[in-house]
Formats: sequence, C-alpha cells, structure tokens
Amino acid sequence: MRTPFETLATERGWQRFSVFQRRYEAAARTLADRLRRPQLRTATISARQFTRWMKGEVESAPRHDARLILEHLFEMPVEQLLGTASPGANVSETSAHRPAFEAGLKEDVVMSAARDSARFAARAEQTNVGPHTLDQIRADIMRILATYPNRSVEPLFWEVKEIRDRTFELLEGRQPPAYTRDLYLAAGVLCGILANASFDLGRLEAAETQARVGFLCAELAGHNGLRAWLRGLQALMAYWDGRGRDAVRLAEAGLEFPPEGGTAGVRLASIAARAYGQLGMHTDAQDALALADELRGQATGDGDLGGMMEFPREKQLFYASTTLLWRGDTHAVQQAEQHAGEAVRLYESAQPGERRLGELSLARLDLARSRLMASDVEGAAAQVHTVLGIAARRRTESVTRCLDRFARDLAGTPAGASRVALGVQEAIEAHRRRGPRAIPGGDVQ
Repeated sequence: MRTPFETLATERGWQRFSVFQRRYEAAARTLADRLRRPQLRTATISARQFTRWMKGEVESAPRHDARLILEHLFEMPVEQLLGTASPGANVSETSAHRPAFEAGLKEDVVMSAARDSARFAARAEQTNVGPHTLDQIRADIMRILATYPNRSVEPLFWEVKEIRDRTFELLEGRQPPAYTRDLYLAAGVLCGILANASFDLGRLEAAETQARVGFLCAELAGHNGLRAWLRGLQALMAYWDGRGRDAVRLAEAGLEFPPEGGTAGVRLASIAARAYGQLGMHTDAQDALALADELRGQATGDGDLGGMMEFPREKQLFYASTTLLWRGDTHAVQQAEQHAGEAVRLYESAQPGERRLGELSLARLDLARSRLMASDVEGAAAQVHTVLGIAARRRTESVTRCLDRFARDLAGTPAGASRVALGVQEAIEAHRRRGPRAIPGGDVQ
C-alpha cells in the first residue's frame, strides 16, 4: 500500500533519489536561514533512508532536523506522511484532519515572511559608506583637480591611484543608491585624472584604458559633464597620436552629451578644431572654432568639476592658435601669434602656485612656432628656452612632442644652422635624453 510520502513524491516527480536529495538539501538550507539554525545547512539524506521512506518501512517517525525538513517539503506531519494511507484516501483530505497543524503552519509561513522582510530591511540599511567618507573623497578630488596643473606628475599619480583604489573597494560593498552614484562619479573623475597622468607620463595605451573605464563610471553615475570631458580626453589622445579622424569622431561624440553646465562643450569644439586643422580640413576647423565661441557665450558659471577639468578662456585661445598654425598662411600665423601671446599673458597673470604649467608651456610653444614661421628665430628660441626650464621641473608628453615638432620645423628653415638655432636644438636634445622618470614596476594602470 502506498504511503503519502510515496504518493506525493511521485506526483511531484521526486521519485528518483538524486532529485529528492537536491530538494531535501535545498529545503534544509532555506530552513537554516529562516529559523537561524546553521546546522541545518549541511543536512542531507542517504539513498537507503529514502528507499525506506518510499516503501513505508518506517517503525517510528523521524525526529529533529529530518522532521522539520519533511514537514516543510510536504506541509503535513511526518507521522501522517510516513504512515499507511487508507485505500482511496486523498492525501490532501487526510491532512485536513489536522486543523491545529495547518493553523500552526500558516502562522509559521506568515511570521517567516515577516522575518524575511525585516532581514531585507536591515540589509538595505547597512552601508559601508557614510557622508563623512564621501565628503573626504570629494575634498581629495577637488584638491587634486586644483593642483594637478602645477605639480609634478609622478608623485601625484600614486596619490590619485590610492584614492581610486579605495573608491573601487567601497563600490564593491553595500551602500544606498545615491551613495553608489556619488562613488561612480568619484571613480570616473579619478580614472580621468589617471588617464591624463598616464598620457603625461608617455603611456598612451594605459591612458586610453583609464579613459574607457572612467567613461563607464560616468555612464553609471549618469553625469553628462564627466561623459563629455572624458570623450574630450580620448579625442585629445587621438589627436596627439596623429589620428585626426578619430579625434574628430570622439570630440563630436562628446557633444552628444550636453553637460549640466560649464565649459565641457567649449573644450570639445576646440579639440575638434585642432583635429580638423591636423587633417587639413580648414573650413571645418574654422566652423569648430566658431562653435567654441558660441558655446563659450552660452556656458554657465557652474557645472565644471573644477581645476584641470575647467576650460578657461586662455586655453581656448591657444587651442585656436594651434588650429591656425595648421593652416599656415601669413594671416593665420599672425592671428595665431596674437592668440598665443594673449594666452601666455593670461596664464602668467595667475599666482605662481596656481599657474597651469603644461598649458602655459604649450601656449609658449605655439608662440614660438608662429614666430619661427615669421622668420623671428631669436624670438622663437626665447620661448623654447623658457619652456625647457619649466619642463625640467614638470615634464609632460604633450610638451615633449611639441618640442620635438619645433626642432624638426627649425631644422628645415634657412636659419636652422645658425648659432641660435643650434643652441635650441642642443637644449631640446638634452631634454629628450633625460627622458621621463620611470614609474616603479612600469605600471601606470
């Protein structure tokens, strides 16, 4: 005669031992959590015991853990489950004769659901991040953004990497959604700074990786200003790598993210102008410069994250001078000299500890190139020697590449063999030989 156990197990497709064993162990784990009895987590059943239950070869009902698990699985007392069902009896009808048990079961289910909800609420309230932690990360980022343009890159790189690693670690924990967005924004900014620093250290591949991760974080944070800034950074790296079309594509892609405010759009249009100039597409370059001026007029006073992520008027001026130098005709060179000279004046009006040294150097090198193209070799040389003095204290890849370009241009002029020209060439060569200081382990990720 079939027992209720055999009947129910067969109806549910549990008549094979391996299938029933999985169900039994899963129920044990559920009860371990629900009843806070961790010993249940390892409860299992042997094939011999399963066979005895199926055949009804049971002299007494199981006790303790086995009783709890079987009653959870079949929702009836084990004495009834493993007894002999009367001929034609329906299992559900038989179990209805135990109203006290059914009431207790319903009470257990209701209270268990309530406890599950309470446990979820307790977990949801847990956080590994508090307002103080976020405020400290923000303060560190703002300080780095403000001081980056004036500091040596190598020690700053390690400082930023440490804060980024801490931010990544916090993101792996539990925090409210608003805190998670703030952490992704912080991580995106920090990866952007590391991308900039990696490029300044001459490591383009590492820089591009950092920028891609930073953009992903900006996406997760839902922050258009950071998306736009990072697309601009990617465009700049393509520009310096001689990939003008990629630079244009990336800059224009960045313009698809209207920033919350600030100057990110002005920067993107200015980068696109330089890239068009590099490609010899001078009409498009002029249109991009006009767009930069238009966006400057629309830019609000806030929205930038600050410091190195701002795009001040003087930076726009020397981006315009670079664009005009790509054109190269007399009128364009004259305009470039005016723009670069004004940019240098504005940069130098800042306090010494607040000057953007790399940008000032690039503006001076545009001024040097415009003077060289106007056959003023001595005026050009004066600017280059000033830049080399700055580069000895704060070396960056973009300045080094511009110095190399100037040296090539100078060698190709009629004055290339003059004493002044040879002195500049020797100074640039000495700078190149010194090379960047290596990051220990060669890792700038």
